[in-house]
Amino acid sequence: MEDVKIVQLFWDRDPDAIDHTARKYGDYCFSIARNILGNHEDAYECVNDTWLSAWRSMPPHWPDLLSAFLGKITRNAAYNRYKLTRAEKRGGSQTALVLDELSECVAGKYEVEQEIEYKELVAAIDAFLDTLSEDARRIFVCRYWYTDCISDIARQFGKRENTVTKMLSRSREKLRQYLLERGFQV
Repeated sequence: MEDVKIVQLFWDRDPDAIDHTARKYGDYCFSIARNILGNHEDAYECVNDTWLSAWRSMPPHWPDLLSAFLGKITRNAAYNRYKLTRAEKRGGSQTALVLDELSECVAGKYEVEQEIEYKELVAAIDAFLDTLSEDARRIFVCRYWYTDCISDIARQFGKRENTVTKMLSRSREKLRQYLLERGFQV
């Protein structure tokens, strides 16, 4: 079913919206949650939370891109669950490693009072991604948005793990420099 029709089902408060969404985006959302949490049961719970959040958000929100909308909800739910359960203690999660890798580029933690600065940072990172080659950008997003492990990224892009690691290291350094030049604290 087309995304526009699925969103319309949400707006019409038709319970079939959840079924159609789960069929079309269930694996996608589960993959995001599992990569962050490293645990199938917690990932499954996050995906269910995603459907509930989508139900509560539509209306009034009409997402421009349903996949990105659902991915963001899933990602946020997974990170919230990660914070609560400390999934890194169970092993198998890429989250602690990914956050550690990015900590050298971005200082501080997000608080509600810093929303404007946060939005400026997000815009700067988006602009930075436009400066990268397509491969470097896609690898960066796989690692730091989807929290894919290095071996999976290497396999997906037909590269050696060492090459992916070096590409990510160079991209992080470029990001650090890019943010410094724009007045961000790193």
